[in-house]
Amino acid sequence: MRGALSIIGAGRVGRALGRRLHELGWKIGAVVTQSEASARKAVRFVGAGRARATLSRDVLAARLILISTPDDAVPAVAAELARVGSEELRGRVVLHTSGALNSDVLRVVKECGAATGSMHPLQSFSGVAIPSLAGKIFAIEGDPAAARLARQIARALGALPVQVAGGNKALYHAAAAFAAGHVLAIEETSARLLMLTGMKRSEAVRALLQLTRQVLENFERLGPRAAWTGPLARGDYGVVATHLAAMQSLPREFPRAYAALNDLAVLVLSPDSAGILAKFRENSRPEPGRVKAHHAGGKG
Repeated sequence: MRGALSIIGAGRVGRALGRRLHELGWKIGAVVTQSEASARKAVRFVGAGRARATLSRDVLAARLILISTPDDAVPAVAAELARVGSEELRGRVVLHTSGALNSDVLRVVKECGAATGSMHPLQSFSGVAIPSLAGKIFAIEGDPAAARLARQIARALGALPVQVAGGNKALYHAAAAFAAGHVLAIEETSARLLMLTGMKRSEAVRALLQLTRQVLENFERLGPRAAWTGPLARGDYGVVATHLAAMQSLPREFPRAYAALNDLAVLVLSPDSAGILAKFRENSRPEPGRVKAHHAGGKG
């Protein structure tokens, strides 16, 4: 499958998709960014295209218009595209790559006759190297024609297109934030705790990655409850209280996050979440005076 593509907002995602599609034989048209210099840089990265610092009628030369700007810029880009394109947008497909927004944000473009949708690769992009998209999930929603083209693009890239409900895009993106950004925050927090025990950063990172990979492999192979490990899974509430007490000299975000994650773990991993949570809160509270327990409403 080949076609013509214009890109508006050639950041990490836009450049990567443009490069991959160019390699598959797509004709790259206008590449629009906020400055001529960044547009030229994007064109060099993609390997083709016409650098543009403003959104002009050039974008209409392609059947597919890909908006890969930051989320908060998508409504303004859609409005400007509708102003510039007007009736010439009829028959075009406009996709944005936001993970949190659905195709409703492109309503003004749809009113001009374009088919609209969203196509979000569930993949992190560094902006340096282009990751392999083989086997990765592309979350897709929108008008039938737009969703159909998005699925074709995903398959051409070796990815797996998955239809998501437009009204649930925010939940979809929240799930991605948990599994990516929040996991990274947890790993870095754990590394800093190990470094406080005297480990070098390299030693701490190596130890944690081995542990985390093992748990994730068990999660994939055995399921969440069988893979659950640690003092909370065993009912060692006193150990959990010791952990909270040990973190009281650290910034309050450390014990507060630990306590909140314990609550969440019980809720989603325990078969008896209500009973376990009640016992946990009753038995894991540190000794008075040592900790302002998060579960008792203190700031930790």
